[in-house]
Amino acid sequence: MKKMAALVASAVLLGTVSSGPVLAFTDLEPTEKEPIMQLKERGLVSGVDGEHFAPRGKINFAQGISLIVKGLKLSLDETQFVKKPEASDYFTNVPNDAWYAEAFVIAKINGLNIPQNVDPNASITREQYADLLIKAMDTKGSFPVVRMMLIFEDDEQVGEAYRENMQRIYLHKIAQLGEDRMAYPKREITRGEAALWLHNTIKYVESREMPPKPDTPQQGEVNVVVEKVNEEVNKVTLSRGDMPNPGYGITINGIRFEADDTAVISYTLVNPKPDHMHPQVITPVKAHTYVPSKYTPVAENSAATVSDPATAVIQRAAPAPAADPAVTPPAAESVTVPAEAAAPSTAPPAAAPLTAPAAAAIAPMPQ
Repeated sequence: MKKMAALVASAVLLGTVSSGPVLAFTDLEPTEKEPIMQLKERGLVSGVDGEHFAPRGKINFAQGISLIVKGLKLSLDETQFVKKPEASDYFTNVPNDAWYAEAFVIAKINGLNIPQNVDPNASITREQYADLLIKAMDTKGSFPVVRMMLIFEDDEQVGEAYRENMQRIYLHKIAQLGEDRMAYPKREITRGEAALWLHNTIKYVESREMPPKPDTPQQGEVNVVVEKVNEEVNKVTLSRGDMPNPGYGITINGIRFEADDTAVISYTLVNPKPDHMHPQVITPVKAHTYVPSKYTPVAENSAATVSDPATAVIQRAAPAPAADPAVTPPAAESVTVPAEAAAPSTAPPAAAPLTAPAAAAIAPMPQ
């Protein structure tokens, strides 16, 4: 009887109880209604009854992990085992016959950070859920990460183990930071927040065609550094780090401004030509441009790598913003120069009249 009650309690969140046609919940805020109803239509969540979702209710680890595994379609399809893994192989408090046991095993093997002594019935905090969600998202591909630090008013409350992914949950616009700039990392996450964050993560993953995730980090991986120029403009630097000779480079091909306020900076990596001699001098490799501050910049490899050609198309940094803060610089200007001269600019050229780029259309989330 107790086990049956637990199964029903989990079902009202995870969409395992069917109540006929998909009807709208009456207790959702306007910003929650469409995302949660989309999850319901996909069979990912259900309400406490036909009309109520109880968005302010709390969820526990068992419900949260099961929701993430199901929502992001984590599996063990690409993993081979000598024997079938069981929950008791990884956890001390997760029974092998529990309704959530399989989800815990799938999550753990996919790299989600779940303690060995986790209590499945314990409430899950916002920072814990954010960490699990971002780690689950990373199993779907190599997503660009903006190297920009957000300042939370309650930053000292964020656990060190969760700091990076608490940043990413906001940088990827999965969660929205309020005017008070409070992240509330230790607060128990609600059903509404958990569902909304999952919806936004699914939307983020599905809106991007991801290249296959490399098994090991590749040399030439690009970091994105954002520096504020003024209230309207940010300077964005793409960096490969220090390379062993000047034959390495990076080219900015262009910028695509998306409707979700991301600026996708397309780049190409330049590698030394095999039969060309270069002085063995450690060389920092970077290139920069300017984008309106309303956009979150992300880097996208154009999938073409040039091997030190006689000439290389490089991206000259856009001019620095004019004194008028209403003026926004263009994305970039391409010029062709000898490869030896393709060193990145370290200071913006003189200001010039500029125009703001138009936002590109973006496909709606699949239903």
